[in-house]
Amino acid sequence: MEPTKEAVMWMHHVFRLAVAVIPSVSLLLSSHPSHADAVEDFYKGKTVRVIVGFPAGGGYDLYARQVAEFMGRFIPGRPTVIVQNMVGGGGVVAAKYMFEAAPRDGTTLGIVTQSLPLEVALQIEKFAIDLSSLSFVGRMASSVELGHGMPGAKFATFEDARRRELVVGASGSSDIGFLIAASLNKFAGSRFKIVTGYRAATEARLAAERGEIDVVPSGGLATMMATRPEWITERKIPILYQAALKRHALLPDVATLQELALSEEGNTVLRLVASTGEIGRSVHAPPKVPSDRLAALRKAFLAMIHDSEFKSTMERRKIEIDPAPGEAIDAIVLDTLNTPRPLLDQLAALIKR
Repeated sequence: MEPTKEAVMWMHHVFRLAVAVIPSVSLLLSSHPSHADAVEDFYKGKTVRVIVGFPAGGGYDLYARQVAEFMGRFIPGRPTVIVQNMVGGGGVVAAKYMFEAAPRDGTTLGIVTQSLPLEVALQIEKFAIDLSSLSFVGRMASSVELGHGMPGAKFATFEDARRRELVVGASGSSDIGFLIAASLNKFAGSRFKIVTGYRAATEARLAAERGEIDVVPSGGLATMMATRPEWITERKIPILYQAALKRHALLPDVATLQELALSEEGNTVLRLVASTGEIGRSVHAPPKVPSDRLAALRKAFLAMIHDSEFKSTMERRKIEIDPAPGEAIDAIVLDTLNTPRPLLDQLAALIKR
């Protein structure tokens, strides 16, 4: 039986439709492996570096080494992860490297100094970088910075810093310790004499042990609890203040920066300085990392944070973990960059003196 004219036309229509669809089906088939497979293929056999702008042994380095030990097993392709210390300028050298020279392919991560967003907002010349283009992978822990002396110090409270000159050590005007001490001098009546040239809080602590300085202006509480817990739990050292938005449970009798302010204006400025601790020990990627690799890194970070072996190891090592996803740190950075200009000008004036 011969097909009708309508049937022939319908078959021609189906054929044309099939011809049009086949390339699309072929494209879908050829798109495999999936994005996940592509990321896995990229990272397989690679080495991922975590850049730290401070010497080995400090708080930033401590958290970077936990990332290096655990995160690689959760990144597709299981790359090797190592730490590279790139010391200089209170973290400036490492920060500029991450923005200007680091590969943007997802093989280089950094742990940024927590005060960097504030320092960029202050428009200091050496921080002429677009921080809004940076993407955070996640935060290991928020940070509480302590102003403290050493065992046997001849001072005990912040009131002593108001009555007499105490020497503090910092790396330079970009150091959070410098910013804390200078802000307290201006807005809380302290008489800190700031000596620069110490590359990190660990070097300032050694200088304090030698008697070169009186006060370490930004000793990390988390680092101290991991290395010298008795200094906190048995109060072996004098603690003058804590840089935090609220008093830490371990230090209920130690005032925050803003509580020491002598005016409402000072309270606002010192609260801004203390807020840098919310960034804490955060891991970031350079600008313009491919979106699929950034997503994989963020997913790997969260998987590491929730891994039972990771959590038990951190507990055993007495390393405090207070995690946050990368997107949350991105939001904190943008809030800092949008701080009202008059407030930033007051802080900038302290640094430029």
